[in-house]
Amino acid sequence: MNEELLSVLEHIEREKGIDKEFLFKAIESALASAAKKIIGNKEIEVTAVIDRSTGEIKIMSEGKEIKSKEFGRIAAQTAKQVIIQKIREAERDIVFDDYQKRIGTITSGLVHRFEKGDIIVDLGKTEAIMPRSQQSPKDHYKQGDRIRAYILEVSKTTHGPQVILSRSDAAFVKKLFEIEVPEIAEGIVEVKAISREAGERTKIAVWSKDEKVDAVGACVGMRGQRVKDIVRELQGERVDIIRWSDDIREYVKAALSPVEISEIRIDKEAKKIEVVVPDDQLSIGIGKHGQNIRLASKLIGWEMDIRGKGEKAKEATEAKPAEEVPQAVAAGEEVTEKTESAGRKIKLTDLDGVGPKVEKVLIAAGYDSVEKIKTLTADDLATLDGIGKKTAEKIIRSAKELQ
Repeated sequence: MNEELLSVLEHIEREKGIDKEFLFKAIESALASAAKKIIGNKEIEVTAVIDRSTGEIKIMSEGKEIKSKEFGRIAAQTAKQVIIQKIREAERDIVFDDYQKRIGTITSGLVHRFEKGDIIVDLGKTEAIMPRSQQSPKDHYKQGDRIRAYILEVSKTTHGPQVILSRSDAAFVKKLFEIEVPEIAEGIVEVKAISREAGERTKIAVWSKDEKVDAVGACVGMRGQRVKDIVRELQGERVDIIRWSDDIREYVKAALSPVEISEIRIDKEAKKIEVVVPDDQLSIGIGKHGQNIRLASKLIGWEMDIRGKGEKAKEATEAKPAEEVPQAVAAGEEVTEKTESAGRKIKLTDLDGVGPKVEKVLIAAGYDSVEKIKTLTADDLATLDGIGKKTAEKIIRSAKELQ
């Protein structure tokens, strides 16, 4: 037993990288606890000592060796249990350290099983979890499929390291560009900002440190092959590659391209931008459910508002001095209901079919004015939660009548 123990510990140290002295101390501690149970006296102090050169085991109490026929039997069992436990712990620590260093990179594995919407991925050395919240709506996997994902987080648990994967995080798309575009990996082209709504659309702003290298062209690749590979990995998600600029006006134009911008008003202190576009391009600038303007705002890092030329002109008219109305009255002009309504901005709740709940839905989707709603069709509105086709037709009809 003694020589065998030494041989086993030396082998473990050599093959598993676990310090032999660490194992000696762990076995001694476990033996002392086991011996105390055999003795049946919890009050006395018991220690176990293993001779490092011979492997001989002694159970000591108050400086004297305690002998028992049962000590030999428990020594073998305890040593085996401790060694197995420490090997498992060491292997878990090695896996944890390995994946801790790989946070922020992309890994691949096989879909192992599904648990309440979460995907359990076999990475080989360990299993990882991709929560439902970190999955892209466009992704559909079955057991055995190979999956690529971004290592978002690694933590220790009683069952070993827990690796959290993501395919919905914007950083996943950024890493894909680093892999596909050598100029980014080499540091020639830099990703300045990225905004994403997983499964729908991503905007990525890039800049080149070398004037000879076109940042957007490098990301697109020959015949668009590089960006095509990324879009394929994202299951067809739309990716807009934007040229970053330190000129905020140029950056805004690029972020909203191909929309033609008529006017840009910038409030640097409040970090707010107001963009005016032709009325026929307002719906494009806003995007589906307000997605385009929302992503552009996140990309730039400023609050953005987009308006049509017609709405802007009407606001300018409504902002004329209030004295003009009394003068008209003094001249004998009749003040009709229509004249009174022209003196105030029409609210969304003035429209037929729009109550407080529908108003919130419209504003959340970026349709915060009657002018914007006029550019839409009933089908556009009917895609929003809580708005049916008939209600949508009523809202559109009312908006056109009031304007």
